[in-house]
Amino acid sequence: MSGRVFLFGDNIDTDVLAPGQYMKGGIKMIAAHCLETVRPDFAGSVRSGDVLVGGRNFGMGSSREQAAEALKHLGLSAVIAKSFAGIFYRNAINLGLPVLIAHDLDAVADDDTADLDLDAGTLRLVDRDKTIKLEPLPDNLKRMLADGGLVPHLKKRFTAERERETGL
Repeated sequence: MSGRVFLFGDNIDTDVLAPGQYMKGGIKMIAAHCLETVRPDFAGSVRSGDVLVGGRNFGMGSSREQAAEALKHLGLSAVIAKSFAGIFYRNAINLGLPVLIAHDLDAVADDDTADLDLDAGTLRLVDRDKTIKLEPLPDNLKRMLADGGLVPHLKKRFTAERERETGL
């Protein structure tokens, strides 16, 4: 996956990812206002395949899954941060949005071009010819992401189990 980097700092919370005043408007409206209080041009600038890079405690705050859903709706290929709030991390994985931890993100700059390799666990900064090592995801989470998230993953698994049981 290749795209531009959108760089953010520490403590990006779910209220700026999915602003409460737009919750009744559905995911399209929520995504259109994602991060607008921190970076007004963000939602209108993101293209499919781009990568959001954050600092510590990304996704802190409420448990609203729309925070991760808005980022996925915008087409981000992944969110990489120094650390994540637990609920945001799980919501993102469940929705099929890769979230990866990298301890050393000092070389990353806003608008870098980056190649993400989930299998290798690397983010390569193309213009700087620098590779950042990401904490590897467990195989079960990689499979869940490949299937599109928790619900598609479970449907696939239950269908396979049913087919084995019935011999179809």
